[in-house]
Amino acid sequence: MSTTTKGVDGKLRCRWCDATPEFLPYHDTEWGFPVSDDHRLFEKICLESFQSGLSWRTILAKRENFRAAFHHFDFDKVARFTQRDVTRLLKDEGIVRHRGKIEATINNAKRAQEMVKQEGSLAAYIWRYEPDPKKLAEPQTVSTSAESIALSKDLKKRGWKFVGPTTAYAFMQAMGLVNDHAEGCVIRSKVEHARKKFTSPID
Repeated sequence: MSTTTKGVDGKLRCRWCDATPEFLPYHDTEWGFPVSDDHRLFEKICLESFQSGLSWRTILAKRENFRAAFHHFDFDKVARFTQRDVTRLLKDEGIVRHRGKIEATINNAKRAQEMVKQEGSLAAYIWRYEPDPKKLAEPQTVSTSAESIALSKDLKKRGWKFVGPTTAYAFMQAMGLVNDHAEGCVIRSKVEHARKKFTSPID
C-alpha cells in the first residue's frame, strides 16, 4: 500500500494525515519539524504518554484542554501539583481522565526539573539520541528504533513513567529527531530543510 495520498491541492502527503481534518495542519506545520524548546518537548512526551492505548486523534482533539489543565506544560508549575490537583484533573472531562497517566505527568515534571539541573536543558539531553539519518529504516516502517529503546531505558532509569520505546519513538518522530515523512510527501523536503538550519542544543 502506498504511504502517500494526494491532497485537495494535488500534492502528495503522508497517508495518515488524510484520516481526519485535524491531522492536516498538524502534519504540515508541526510533525517532524525539529524542536528545542523544553516546554514543547515536555508537552509532547506527556501527550504521547496519554496517547498510550488510544489514538492520536483523541489526544490532538483535546490538546488545548490538556494545555489549560497542565499550565501549558510548564514543568516547574506541574511539579508543584498535589493530590488535590489529581482529584481535580480526574473530574476534567476535557482531558483523558486516567489516574496513572495524570500522576505520571506530575512525576515526570519533577524528573524534568532534575534533568535540567543535571543536563542544562531537556533539549540538550534528548537531542543526544538523534539517530544517524544514514542508518534509519524506511519512513513509517518501524515503531521503535535502537535510539528510542535506549532513550526509553534511560528515562525509566531516571524515574520517568509511561515512556516505553514506542512512545519514545513517536515522540522522536514528532519532535524532528527523525524525518519520518514518507518519500514523496511534500512536507518531507521542508522538514529536511528545517533540520539543516536547526541549531543543535547539544554543547
